Amino acid sequence: MTHEPLAPDDLALRLTEVFDLVGPLYRRVQRKVEQSAPLEGLSVGVRAVLDLLREHGPMTVPQMGRAQALSRQFVQRMVNDAAAQQFVEVLPNPAHQRSSLVRLTDDGRAAITAALTRERALLRQVGGDLTDADVGACVRVLTEMLRLFDHVEVN
Repeated sequence: MTHEPLAPDDLALRLTEVFDLVGPLYRRVQRKVEQSAPLEGLSVGVRAVLDLLREHGPMTVPQMGRAQALSRQFVQRMVNDAAAQQFVEVLPNPAHQRSSLVRLTDDGRAAITAALTRERALLRQVGGDLTDADVGACVRVLTEMLRLFDHVEVN
C-alpha cells in the first residue's frame, strides 16, 4: 500500500468500490433505523431533521435541505411530521420573514438522544480493529467524493 496519490484512472476505479459499498450500507442502515423507529416514533427523515437541530441549533427548512442534500419539500414534510409529534416547534425568524426557524422541543431532544444512544451501542459492535487513522481516511475520502457533487441541485 503506497502513500502517493493515485493516478486519476486508478482513483476512479478505487472510488467505484466505495460507491458500491455506500449504497447498500445506506439502504441497510435506513431499514434498521425504520425497524427501530417505533421506539421513538422516528422515521429516517424525522431523525435526520432532529439530529441536524441537535447539532446546529434552530435552522430554517432551506438550511436543513442544503445541509442534507434533500429537497425543501421533503424537509418541510419531515418538519411537519416532527411538529405533529411535538418533537419540534416552528418560530418566527427575525432574520427572514418568510423562512421560519425550526427548533427542537424537550421531547424532540429526548427522542434523538435515545435514538443516538441506541445507534452508538450498535456501532460499537463494528469489528475489524479499526484505528482512528482508518476512520479519518474514510471520512476524508467520503468528504472529497461528496464535494465532487456539491453543485448538484436537490430541489
